[in-house]
Formats: sequence, structure tokens, C-alpha cells
Amino acid sequence: MTNVVSFSIIGGSGFRAQYFLRVAQALPDKFRVSGMVVRDAGKGQEMEQKWNIATYRSLEELLQKEKPDFVVISTNHSSIEYLLQLTELGIPALVETPPAPDLDGLLLLHERLTKIGAKVQVAEQYHLHPMNVARQNVIQSGRLGPITQATVSISQTYHGVSLIRKMLGIGFEDAVIRAMKFNSPIVAGPDRSGPPKEEAIIMSERELAWIDFGGKLGIYDFTVNQHRSWIRSSHLNVRGERGELFDHRLEVLSDFKTPLHLELKRINKGEEEYVGGYYLEGIIAGEQWVYRNPFIPARLYDDEIAVASCLMKMAEFVAGGPSFYSLPEASQDHYLGMMIAQAIKSGDTVRTVRQPWADHNN
Repeated sequence: MTNVVSFSIIGGSGFRAQYFLRVAQALPDKFRVSGMVVRDAGKGQEMEQKWNIATYRSLEELLQKEKPDFVVISTNHSSIEYLLQLTELGIPALVETPPAPDLDGLLLLHERLTKIGAKVQVAEQYHLHPMNVARQNVIQSGRLGPITQATVSISQTYHGVSLIRKMLGIGFEDAVIRAMKFNSPIVAGPDRSGPPKEEAIIMSERELAWIDFGGKLGIYDFTVNQHRSWIRSSHLNVRGERGELFDHRLEVLSDFKTPLHLELKRINKGEEEYVGGYYLEGIIAGEQWVYRNPFIPARLYDDEIAVASCLMKMAEFVAGGPSFYSLPEASQDHYLGMMIAQAIKSGDTVRTVRQPWADHNN
């Protein structure tokens, strides 16, 4: 892409909306924020001063002044309403996860949007993190052989499920789910508001689920607030016929009698004598690049690189390119997440049922 991509944001001053603002600010040669819907006038003025963008009190007002290539919906409260409105206007939309709060909402989106081919994608970013892209590239290279198992302990429910499906190469297959919850004491760590102000012991909830897709097993493992914890780490493991990925380690075979022990190694610029800026160049495994950062030399951390990738892929999708995370995919991951929650609550084995969106993925 040579032209700067213009997008608008619906989302006020929320935590997620500011990701898109930071990315656009760091990559002005690629992205421009074409106005933002902030219903509260006071908050709108604060955003204008902080980010040097125009804000509007309604979508109608924004569209009278702005001509975005697409609109990012970064609000949990009215996303369905805005999706339907933008579809009626023929404006592509990138909506935050989950696209609807429950199964009824997901089915409504299928009927009103997917069936008519609405230009909608979902901003699921975890599979676009540099290390996860590197892992998927290793899998797709065939070095691990056919994949049979994936354990994901990175983020909650639909985010974790999306990674399980990506690593296993699963589409919309039915699954049998067994799950449980385990509580244990832990020293409280940081939350969204920042570091802890005093020491406190709280109860930590760990959710475990075994998702049997028939010949492929996904294991979901997440502890509440794990992704911010100082003393609970993330973990991802993929097993294939000829090798295994274990976090940053890659165990494969050169031939049946020759094992190779490799590392997925991050290559950063800006260290020691290098003066060309600080950024992630890419990730290597042995002598092969398995990921190259498309946003060099912007100084972005991994989650921001992933969000920038969402925006770049959305621009390509709007221009006629491929889908990268469709409403059916997002709906399937949210549905599986809800079935995990049901299995935990009931203690019963849960069998998923094929949903209507499974036959309309675009």
C-alpha cells in the first residue's frame, strides 16, 4: 500500500480505542485517524487536545465531515447498533472483540450482516503478535509435521480459543469440552489501573479446558489477570508428528535419528552501538527468518504491532483483499468460549453444535 489509510473510530476515550490512536500516531505514513465519535463533549475536548484529532458527538455528524476508508468500532455497549448502521450505509467496519455479547447477538449478526456479505472484520490481534505469527509460520512450513495438540495459556476465553484454532488449523469443527476451575491464593499484582498500592492476598481463579476436536486436542489454561501478573507467566505449546514448539523453543528432526534444538530468537535493533532507532526487526529460528516486522522503524511493542497489523489487513480487505478474521471466525471463537464457561459452571461434558455461520465464512 502506498496511500495513507484513513479510518475513523467510534469509542470515546476507552482503553482499546487509544491503541488505534497510538498506532496511527507512530505510523503517520501508513494511517490517519479521520475523526472520532465521542458522545461526551468534555471527553471529546480532552481527546482533541491530547491526540490532535477532530471529535464528533454522533456517527451522523462524523460522516458529514469525514470520508474514512473504514470505521473502527471500539465500544462494548453499542457495537451491534453501529455495525448495522454502517452496513446500511455501505461503510466497511472493523469491530472489537467480541462482536456480540451472547449467542443471540452472534446469530443476529449472521442474519443481518454475514448473509448479505457485509464488509466487516473483527479486531482480534493475538494471532498477529510477532511471536505467534512466527509460530504459525513454523507450523505452515511443515517442520512439525501434522499438528495434533496445542496448549494455550495466554489470554482469556475467545482470545485463547482463537489461538488454539489457529495453531491446530481448526475451522468450524464440532468439539467435546471438559473443563474445571481451581482457586488458589496469590499476592495481588497490577491491574488495568496500574501497580498494586499495598500487599494483599487474593484468591486466584484458574480455568482449564480440554477441547477435543476429534484427532486434535486443544488445551485452554488461563488464570484471571494472568497477562498482567508479575508472578504468573504465559505459555504456548504446539505438538506435531515431527516436532514441538514450546514457548520460544523449537524441537524438530533433521531426520529420524538427528534432533535439532532451536530457539525462536527476537532480533532487536537499537542495542549496544546501533544508533538507527530501537525496534523489533524480526524473529529467527536457526538460520531462517520466521517473522519480519513490517512496521520498521516505528517503536511499537508487540500488542501495538498486532493492532497495526489488524489495521493494515483491514485496509487490504477493504481494497478487495482476503478476509483475515471474519465475523464467522469471531463468532465461533466466542461460542467455544461460552461453551467452555458452561462446562466449567456445570461440571458436565459439553458437546458443541454446528452454528449457521460455519457455512458462510468469507
